Amino acid sequence: MAIEMRPVTVDDVADLQQVSIETFSETFGTENSKEDLEKYLKSAYNKQKLMAKIDNPNTDFQLIFYKDDVAGYLKLNENSAQTELKVKNALEVERIYIRKPFHRLGLGGQLIDYAYQQAVKKHKQAIWLGVWEHNIGAIAFYEKQGFSAFSEHVFNLGNDQQRDILMKKELGE
Repeated sequence: MAIEMRPVTVDDVADLQQVSIETFSETFGTENSKEDLEKYLKSAYNKQKLMAKIDNPNTDFQLIFYKDDVAGYLKLNENSAQTELKVKNALEVERIYIRKPFHRLGLGGQLIDYAYQQAVKKHKQAIWLGVWEHNIGAIAFYEKQGFSAFSEHVFNLGNDQQRDILMKKELGE
């Protein structure tokens, strides 16, 4: 199995945007209004915003490839780049996006392993993430990876306020 990971560069912004829109739409498109989805996609995944995030030293994007095809990516945040600061001395897993043809190949687990390794390397006490309350498959995946719920927050998808479950994994578990 030829699986590789590498850091995202500004030259990858088109791939990053494509994977973001594709995976978010496939995962959440059928359960949300077209208007809210389009509003969110334009706001969250425009090239300028992605470029700024790639350039942020507190953000770590990693592309994952399967047999030379872009299979997905991981976005980690620390310090001021975190979407919330609810967990002290922690690393946030903001996105694990895997394209549908590459599901069930263990890629998500590899990205979580990378996040865990980075947290250890940076002397963090935990890694945390937010997951939509209706994304049962993702919740089960994160629980299998050792995460547990500790709080919740509101995620704005267009004009729709949705509930995300916040989950964390303490280092050493």
